Amino acid sequence: MHNHPATQHPNLLVGFTGSDDAGVYRIDDDRTIVQTVDFFTPIVDDAYDWGRIAAANALSDIYAMGADPITALQLVGWPRDDLPFDVLGRVIEGGLAVMEEAACTVIGGHSVDDKEPKYGFAVTGEAPPADITTNSAARPGQDLVLTKPLGTGIIATATKNGTAPPELVREATEMMVKLNKGAADAARRIGVRAVTDVTGFGLLGHLAEVIRGSEVSAEIDAASVPVLEGVFPLVAKGEIAGGTRRNLAATDALTTFQNVAENVRWVLADAQTSGGLLLSVDAALTDALMQALAEEDTQGFLIGRIVERTFEHGPSGRIFVS
Repeated sequence: MHNHPATQHPNLLVGFTGSDDAGVYRIDDDRTIVQTVDFFTPIVDDAYDWGRIAAANALSDIYAMGADPITALQLVGWPRDDLPFDVLGRVIEGGLAVMEEAACTVIGGHSVDDKEPKYGFAVTGEAPPADITTNSAARPGQDLVLTKPLGTGIIATATKNGTAPPELVREATEMMVKLNKGAADAARRIGVRAVTDVTGFGLLGHLAEVIRGSEVSAEIDAASVPVLEGVFPLVAKGEIAGGTRRNLAATDALTTFQNVAENVRWVLADAQTSGGLLLSVDAALTDALMQALAEEDTQGFLIGRIVERTFEHGPSGRIFVS
């Protein structure tokens, strides 16, 4: 598929060949359009909050590419005979509220009758070519900064099973609906070139894409990785999604753990929804980035660094976690 004529064009700057968060197409010397799509089944009980989370999650890929969202199309799958349309109305209200916050105009959409409810957006953004950030621009000597704590996948799983404390669900929800715009704006001001968002593949999975694309290796200080308080007790209860289990298995061949407990490994692989941005910044600019993030009312956590890929690390690089 990657080599099909329909996936190739001289103006396609970012497409199938990498594992970036969105596609980038050059319009002219000064403009690109950035496109992405994302939708999923409910991960919280409240319909309005599900809509908000779905919108923030879809917008995140645009911010991860260094672009500003401009338009969006709604995607709806709805069991019309099983769930009332007023519930869908609340989902849409939540999605529109976040799109309004992002100054992104919803211009239409499409719906189908579906036994399992689904909701999300196809989003288009724009950016000058020089502002585009990718997951293949990390370089040795850079620090890794994460902008949101981990654990939302574990909390969502516990919510479905009825074991998640309500206050933890509320905290996770507010974190998931928080836009990554502030983090992206801070990164742009400092000149960060390597960015990805941490979503379904978990921290380890998305970092694996970074080291492959950038031909580097990475070191992670597990104790410095932020985790929502209350997540580890849920891990102890076995609230681990199938996606998280697949993430840990998929990154096993290129991850070296040293004195890292199993519960921490699950969190590092946890399939996030609307997670934070993972920024690779020149070490000399890390303090400036932290200050810029604070000015955008956004957290920043220094969790590791990018290092040289050596022969011993293999062709895909390695992730060292200690």
